[in-house]
Amino acid sequence: MDGPARPPTHLVRIEPQGWQFEADASAPVLDAARRAGIRMPKSCRNGTCRTCMCLMREGAIHYRIEWPGLTREEKSEGYILPCVACATENLVLDVPAARREPST
Repeated sequence: MDGPARPPTHLVRIEPQGWQFEADASAPVLDAARRAGIRMPKSCRNGTCRTCMCLMREGAIHYRIEWPGLTREEKSEGYILPCVACATENLVLDVPAARREPST
């Protein structure tokens, strides 16, 4: 007997560093980055503070909340909030402040 179907995953590339990781389509991109050892700016983790805001250069996402803390203009320019954004296809994100988490 098979277990529950696993959600699709998408490749996320963080620029300008060139780091890549897989993101589960059902979880926020910020969480997938953390699991991959990449620290991205964050604070509230609920789509309101805008600390994690970054530019999506390629790809598509859907939000876990109805209207995240972005203006219409920011959304049209490609800005996203990865704390509440889930990848629906491969992504390229511009996150200059991203850092590798120290190895333990």
